[in-house]
This record gives sequence, C-alpha cells and structure tokens, in this order.
Amino acid sequence: MATRRDFIKSVPAMGAAFAVAPTFVSEEGSAHAQSVSPADGHFHPKGKAPTEHTLKILAEAREALPFSDTRDFDEQARGFIAPMPEDTIMADAGNIAWDMASFRFFDEDKDWPSIHPSLQRISRLNQNYGLYEVIPGIYQVRGFDLSDVSFVRGDTGWIVIDPLISAETARAAWNLFQEHIGDGLPATAVIYSHSHGDHWGGVRGIVDEADVRSGKVEVIAPRDFMEFTISENVYAGNAMNRRLSYQYGQQLPINPFGFAGQGLGHRVSLGSVGLIAPTRIIEEDIEYLDVDGVRMVFQNTPGTEAPSNMNTYIPGMKALWMAENITGTLHNIYTLRGAPVRDPLRWSKYISRALHLFGEEAEVMFQSHHWPRWGNDRIQEIMRAQRDMYAHFNNQVLHFANQGVTINQIQNVYEMPKSLQNEWHCRGYHGSPEHNSRGVIQRYLGFWDANPATLIPPSPEDSAPLYVEMMGGSDKIIAKGEVLFAEGEYMMAAEILNRLFLAETDNQPARDLLADCYEQLGYQQENPGLRNSFLSGAYELRSGISDAPTVSSSSPDVIRAMSTELFLNYLGIKMDSRKAEGMRFTINLVTPDNGEKFIVEMENATLTNIEGYQADNPDLTLVINRSDLEMTMMGAVELEQQIVDGNAVIQGDPGVLAQLASTMVDFDPLFEILPGTATGEPEVMASNAYEAVPGATIPE
Repeated sequence: MATRRDFIKSVPAMGAAFAVAPTFVSEEGSAHAQSVSPADGHFHPKGKAPTEHTLKILAEAREALPFSDTRDFDEQARGFIAPMPEDTIMADAGNIAWDMASFRFFDEDKDWPSIHPSLQRISRLNQNYGLYEVIPGIYQVRGFDLSDVSFVRGDTGWIVIDPLISAETARAAWNLFQEHIGDGLPATAVIYSHSHGDHWGGVRGIVDEADVRSGKVEVIAPRDFMEFTISENVYAGNAMNRRLSYQYGQQLPINPFGFAGQGLGHRVSLGSVGLIAPTRIIEEDIEYLDVDGVRMVFQNTPGTEAPSNMNTYIPGMKALWMAENITGTLHNIYTLRGAPVRDPLRWSKYISRALHLFGEEAEVMFQSHHWPRWGNDRIQEIMRAQRDMYAHFNNQVLHFANQGVTINQIQNVYEMPKSLQNEWHCRGYHGSPEHNSRGVIQRYLGFWDANPATLIPPSPEDSAPLYVEMMGGSDKIIAKGEVLFAEGEYMMAAEILNRLFLAETDNQPARDLLADCYEQLGYQQENPGLRNSFLSGAYELRSGISDAPTVSSSSPDVIRAMSTELFLNYLGIKMDSRKAEGMRFTINLVTPDNGEKFIVEMENATLTNIEGYQADNPDLTLVINRSDLEMTMMGAVELEQQIVDGNAVIQGDPGVLAQLASTMVDFDPLFEILPGTATGEPEVMASNAYEAVPGATIPE
C-alpha cells in the first residue's frame, strides 16, 4: 500500500519546493528584489508585472488546455436578440450598481499576461450583455449581474425565474425584455430556484409586493427556503461578508492586474437587495404544478449547491432548468466566503436522477449562470460529466483519506481525471480542485489532521516570534524569501514570510515581499476566488483595508423575514459573554399578532431561548406585536421608544433590558484579516442593542 509520504513525494510541485537550497543569500536576493519592476498599467504603484516563472505557467496552460473546442462560444452567441444599449446601470441610491464598460478590455484580441488563459476565456464568454432567446417562449437576459434572469411565457403573462441580486439590475433586465418580447404582459409568477441571494435579491425590481399579497403573482420556492436564506446569511453574516470581499475581490479595481471576472458572471451588483417571501413551497421530492397554465415538474435537491434548492422541468417545451446544480464550471463544495460544506455525493446523485427523469428527453438545458445547451446529446454529455465530477471528488478524496492523506495534504495529491479536465464546463471557475478536495475531508473528518502537534495549536501570531528566532531573524528570512521568489517558489516564500509578517507586522520589507509573492500566485490562478484572495491580500498589505463598497447578505428585507427564534438566536451571537458574567434573569416574550411565546434566559453568561413556553416567575414580561418587533430588528425604532409609544408593554424589572443591552456589540464589517492593515481603530458599540444588523436602511 502506498504511504502518505509516497503520495506527497509524487507531487512534482511539492518535491521542487523542498529541493530549494537551505542557504541564505542576502546580496543576490536583494538585487533580484530590486529588479522586479512596477508594471505598466498596474492600478497600484507597488504592483509588479508577471515574472518569467508566472509567464511560463500561463504559457503551459495555454498549450495544454483544449482551446480548439469553441462550442461554448457558439452556444453563448445563439439566440441573441438585442444588446443592452447602456453600459451603466445606476442604483436608486445614486451609486453605480452595474458597470459593463469596465470589462471592455476583455473584448480586445490579446492574451493578458497577468490573467490565466482559462480565466480570461470564461470572462470573455461572460461578455454576453443583452437579451437572448432560449427557445420560443423562453428568454434570458444575461450579463446584468452575477446571475442571469429567465422568462417563460405563461397563459396570461410571464414566469420569472431567479430575478438577479439587485432591484435596479432586475428592473433594467425586465425593461429590456419588455421592449423587445414582453408585449406589456405582467409577471404572473416568480420562481426562486434556491436560497442564495443572487437568485431572489432583485425581485422588487420586477414584482410589486402588493400584487403578491393580493394573489396576482405567485412566488414559488423549494422547501426550507426561508430557513436557509436567513440562517446562511445572518448567523455568521459579518464574517462571511468580510471573507466574501476576498473571494469576490470587492476592493480590487477591475483591471488586468486586479479583478478579472468572477467566473459565474462578471461581478456582484451593488444595488438594492430585497426579498418577498414565497407564497408556494415545493415540499415533495418530485412535485407537479401548473404555473400560469404551464405544466412544470419540480425536483427538490437539498444539500447540493445550496441547502434549499430545486431543478425544474417543463415537459411541454422539453426544457430542463438546472438552477445552479449544473453551470459552466466546477462549483464549490467548500466555499471560500464560508458556508456549510456541500455533499458532493448527494449532488452527483441528484444530477443522475435529473438525467434519468428529464435529461434523456430534454432538448434544451438552461440555468441561472452562463448559457443554455441545446440538443439531447449535448445535454446528456454535460449532465454525465458533471455527475461524475462531483462523485469523483467524493470518492477519490476519501480514497486518499483512507490511506492517510490529511486535510493539509490532499490539495497537493488529488487530481481530477484527465477526461474531465479537458471539459471546459468542469474547469474551476468557482470551485477549485484545491479547496474542494479539502472541503470533502472537512465534511467527513473535520479540521484536525490527526497529528497531536496540531490538535490545540497556538495562535499563529503567538508562535510566529519563535519561528523567526529559530530561523535566524528577519534579515535571513527576507533573504531566503528573495531567493525563493527569484526561483519562482512563491508559495514556499510566503510560508516563511508569513511567519515573519505575523511576528513583525510593521516590517515593511517583509510586507512588500509577501505582497509580491501573493501577487504572482494570484496571476497564476485559473480560479477567480483564489486569484482574488491572493490579490486582495497583496492589496491590503500594500494599502490597508479599502473602504470600497461591499455587499451585505443582510438587507432589511432579509432581517424582516427572520423568524423570531432566528432573531433571538442571533442576539445570543451578538452578546459578548465576558460582559454577562454573573448575570441571571428570565424574560417572557409574547408577540400577540402571530401568537408566539418565548422564554429568554440569561445564565452562565449564555443567552438562550425556547419557543412555546412561558416562565412562571419571570423577571420581565415583554409584550410586543411581531410587526412592531420587526421595526426594532431592522433598526428603525429602538425598543425603548416602542415602550414609550405604547407599542411594547413591559411588566416586571425594566433594568433587565438595560442589562441585556449592555452585553451587545456591533461587529466591525472591516475587521482585519491580515494584522496591521486596518486604517483606523474599529468601533465596537451598541447604539441599538436589539437591532439585527446595524446601519441597515429601511425600504419605503
């Protein structure tokens, strides 16, 4: 049986890294560092051009990948009806929600030396910006957001599938569609394919909530949609949004040396995110439903690309909607922004079921990102390869894990089969083989690699000074880092330079050299999330944390949609338990308008709640309608004011509310990822202790 060491030795990149000579060469390394010159056209004065080592890696990729297969470009262009005449879509708040002009450099007929050729290819494909016919009766507007919106003709109007992220981009897409195809007919139904925000956030740009409430418009979603829409975006929302700024490169300028597309689409729009709750939930595994006269078959696929997810088949049109379970890429099993690790085996089996239920007769397959596929042979080719891709990740990563390969080694051992590597739609434009393989081990075995030395590791910043001391000090580490940089061993250089940086965060030469390493690693990545993360690290080391606009997963509509229990759970997360030592109290919460009752208890520096019960002798009873509580959750009206206005009634000790409020903190949305990169002292405050997400604006 092959051993763990055998697996690691068999990986050429790792072997080369360990073969680096152990001597420290100060003068030669320093001379090389000086020879790495700034790049023309770079957005940053310290930005560097790709080195000869990076150019070689990209040239090898250009030679190895199947660029002669141009079917994607033919399919992307098929059905084109009309372009979007304006490159800019403005947000209602006055900022730019969408700027297509910034991506026009992809239209140039050149190979950008700072962008992986495969990433450049998918970004060129994502230049589709306009209205397309899928088949008669089904249309898509593409290129207005990270996702695409689809329109299906019903008996009395249009069925809208996945209305983008922002109301402004969705409204612009609807207007373009109406101008050329819609005939002035209204939206009669909206389908949310799954619980991620790029598939429901723009709904208010197309649909009036009053029409939903009156029954004119039906909103359809998979089972558990609201639960996962809220819990995925709120509990760890602040940390997730900060990490998302790295994965999605939100502080990077759109530039060949910076942000170069997101793979799934060009970028996340920066408009108004809204949510209208579903009126119809698809509960069964397979459920048939007539939607505005169109027969649809819904297939629930929980635990795949999203925890609440569904595919849809339209048998009368032989049209298969695969949501985001199949797109033009390898998707995330583990997502860098943070989310529960997905189940690749379940994912594979749901694709297989869809193949045998619908795919063997479908004549067109379309989805929420990228472009459709036409013809049954092509559809089956795509579905079978995608099915096998996720199953292979599950099976072969566990194959290696069962032979001793750990979560810290699998990324250098696992490889996709060559047959799948040669399929463009299996390339890593959203997920990557590196972080997905680690995700599979995390799902089954967790974070520990079973080495006792890593079981309770010291914090990196605590152990870093010892590493620096034992490596001979900062001068030797920088000198060795320069040698490794000169040899193209950027990952190994970053390994030692990161230790020095953590020990000496104000060591400018170490910061600059580490940033140079991250930059070259970023240029080399096919995967946008990996590229953006390396380049974002370089940016923050050079300039500090940017105040560029970022996306929040917790809009007022999302907050309003939180159940009372989810809101109380989140208060337990916002509470700093160090401030609650010695506190003990019980609150009865009653919301008469929806009949809910809760016990909220503070004990052992922990805030808990249980629905459906009331304490016999509470310290405080709070009675407030759920509709009024929502205004406090969103930050529109403080709880104290609700009491003054008579919207909330308390009985018992009012000091309990002050005690609870004193334990709450607001999370800094721009916390440091790399030490010493904050541009100012973060404020930790509690201006509204019971507000779910501070600073949220309330929709009119």
